[in-house]
Amino acid sequence: MSALRQVVGLVVCLAAVFAAAGVASHFTARSVAEWYPTLAKPSWTPPSAVFAPVWTALYFLMAVAAWLVWRKAGGLAAARLPLALFAAQLALNAAWSILFFGLRMPGLAFGELVLLWLAIAATLAAFRRVVPAAGLLLAPYLAWVTFAGALNFALWRLNG
Repeated sequence: MSALRQVVGLVVCLAAVFAAAGVASHFTARSVAEWYPTLAKPSWTPPSAVFAPVWTALYFLMAVAAWLVWRKAGGLAAARLPLALFAAQLALNAAWSILFFGLRMPGLAFGELVLLWLAIAATLAAFRRVVPAAGLLLAPYLAWVTFAGALNFALWRLNG
């Protein structure tokens, strides 16, 4: 695979991941300012300023992981299953923001987050089989979504 094709592949992976982040942030921005501050929160809720840098780093790691799998496989066709799982978890990631912040439905968002967690775990396992480092790059994302799930559940119970 040529160096140019590899660079284009990385740019495509970054663009896809940050496009999903953009969709999520569209539904998040207003609620973060107006609705989220009004919710009762557990004492272990991180400061709001933590979320954007953490998600930016996680999205970057996700894109690099997908690119490593695509590059090792030599293209989309050879990495169909791992990249399909990746696309599914990316869609579920954006959907969570729509449910939680856009529709302001923490209970439904928690149920969806369980599906997201399973999709991330499946993607991590599939990536690890192709490029072990790609699976490791998704581990912080799985850990953060585990924490986010606990927080989502607590917010739902405290405010439901």
